[in-house]
Amino acid sequence: MDLYSFFNSSTSYRVRIVLGLKNLDFNLKPVNIRVMEHKEAGYVAKNPGASVPLLDDDGFELGQSLAIIDYLDAKYPEPRLIPQALQQRARVLEISNLISCDMHPLNNLRALRYLVKELGVSEEAKNDWYKHWIAEGFQSLEKMLERTNSGEFCVGGQVSLADCCLVPQAANALRMGCDLSAYPRVLAVYEHCNTLPAFQRAAPAQQPDFQK
Repeated sequence: MDLYSFFNSSTSYRVRIVLGLKNLDFNLKPVNIRVMEHKEAGYVAKNPGASVPLLDDDGFELGQSLAIIDYLDAKYPEPRLIPQALQQRARVLEISNLISCDMHPLNNLRALRYLVKELGVSEEAKNDWYKHWIAEGFQSLEKMLERTNSGEFCVGGQVSLADCCLVPQAANALRMGCDLSAYPRVLAVYEHCNTLPAFQRAAPAQQPDFQK
């Protein structure tokens, strides 16, 4: 099993966490999105989405982090990360989709690069854009976590897809200088999950392609 990944990609980070939680062996293949390796023809032939991550499971090539995680959860169901109980599953997917569909696309490298290179936005304005959408998303997320009565994890007493999405998003927000003190439930989940070995091993600084 091969994972094409970039150390600082939050979507790659999600999948690395899941592989660790499920104790799956994989070969990590770095793709440097800063120098547009994800746009090279050979890579796009494998992943038409021209993004990271990409999972190659014995010739079955799959892009998009949530699709990859759903695939892994079905094939290797321990620990179960997308619950089977109807309402708990819905809450986990609600949180995961808030992060992956509403927050991440506005703040990923592709969008930020377009703001600067194509629209001529200043570095200061780009950072204000980033912080605005982080604040708007985390305000909603904090309310969702109040509704689930979150503690160490987003939903219930065990790790789920929601936690695998939250941690990379919070890590990127902190790296970009966002103040998250107004979101105590978000920070509680983030801090607890980062005590777990699978989350620690998946962290950007632990990857072979890490760059400061």
